Amino acid sequence: MIRRIFAATACAAALFAASAQAQDKPVRVRGTIEAVDGAMLSIKARDGSDLKVKLTDNANVVGLVKATLGDIKPGSFVGATAMPEEDGRWKAVEVHIFFEAMRGTGEGDRPYDYKPKSTMTNGTVGEASAKVDGSTLTLKYKEGEKKVDVTPETAIVMYVPSTRSELKPGAKIYIAAATKQADGSLETSRVNVGLNGVTPPM
Repeated sequence: MIRRIFAATACAAALFAASAQAQDKPVRVRGTIEAVDGAMLSIKARDGSDLKVKLTDNANVVGLVKATLGDIKPGSFVGATAMPEEDGRWKAVEVHIFFEAMRGTGEGDRPYDYKPKSTMTNGTVGEASAKVDGSTLTLKYKEGEKKVDVTPETAIVMYVPSTRSELKPGAKIYIAAATKQADGSLETSRVNVGLNGVTPPM
C-alpha cells in the first residue's frame, strides 16, 4: 500500500512538473491584431488560429520600419534569420537592426523556427564584404562568429522605440517569447509591431 501511495504521489508530481514546464516554455506569436481590450490583445495567428495575449504591466513595445543594407554599419548590433546553402554558406532571409539600447538582445547563434534548418544569429557586425549580388556580413558574438550572405531578396528592417498606441486592429506583430497561462491564454512583456505597413519578417 505504501508503495502504491508513493508511486501515485511521484506520478502526480511528475505530471505537475510537466504541466508547469509546458506553461513556462516560451511561445512565439506571429500574426495580426484583431482587437484590443485593455492589456489583452486578440490576435489572428499566421496559421489561422485565434490567440489571446495579455501584456504585462511593464510590457515593452518596439516598432519595426523598413531599412536598407546601407543602414548596417561595422559595429551595428543586428539579428539575422538564415538558411543553409548547398555550398555550406548561410543566406539571410531577413536582417533586423537593433537600436543601441537593445544591444546584446539574444546574442548568439541558435536554431530557429522560421523553417526547418533555419537559424537566428544576433551579433555585432565585424566586417562586410561586397558581392555582385549583395554583401556578406560577419556577425560576432561571445561564442564565435558567423558569416551570412545578404541578397537583394533579404528583408531588412530596423527597430525603433514605440508605444502601446501602435497596438491596434490591423497591426502586424511578432512576439518572440510569450508564456502560456493556466487558462490557455498567453502573456508577454514585449511586442514587436510593424510600422508604416511593415510585416515583421522574422
